[in-house]
Amino acid sequence: MRICIGLLIAWLAFAAHAETPEPQTLKAQLRDYYFDAARRGDVEMLNTFIDAGYSLNTQDEKGYTALILAAYHGQAPFVERLLAAGADACVQDNRGNSALMGAIFKGELNIAQRLLATDCNPDQRNGAGQTAAMYAGLFKRLELLDELKVKGADLNAEDPLGNSASRLAKGEIRTPTPR
Repeated sequence: MRICIGLLIAWLAFAAHAETPEPQTLKAQLRDYYFDAARRGDVEMLNTFIDAGYSLNTQDEKGYTALILAAYHGQAPFVERLLAAGADACVQDNRGNSALMGAIFKGELNIAQRLLATDCNPDQRNGAGQTAAMYAGLFKRLELLDELKVKGADLNAEDPLGNSASRLAKGEIRTPTPR
């Protein structure tokens, strides 16, 4: 499989330089292999993509990157290899969620701590106006709240409903008012 992936990537590179049209199905198949490797934590396959110069921040139709998927699925060695190879931990999916938010949501605390060591803004918001600290408060990942605070996160920042990480950690959840 690794050789097949390497050949597919090499063929795409050749096609790009030869000014021949790239088959979209081939590109989609490579992307699927890449994201499947992230979900499974197949670091050997990841190394093939890295060696071939594949774009590590490639996104699928939902905006997920391999880093977001690996963090969400608890694939710590894959996360580490992606970060070491230059993957951008600050990329957000179509809903504005980051790899850090996914790791917090799933309770992948070691991965969340590793992602906290990147240069992302700790108050980066998703489309709903939520921050990683709000996720940590909501899902009672209290050990991460202190680390987020040290990183500069504002635990009193509020989403549009008035929820803050501090309030969520206490179980005070504000929901939309029915009309």
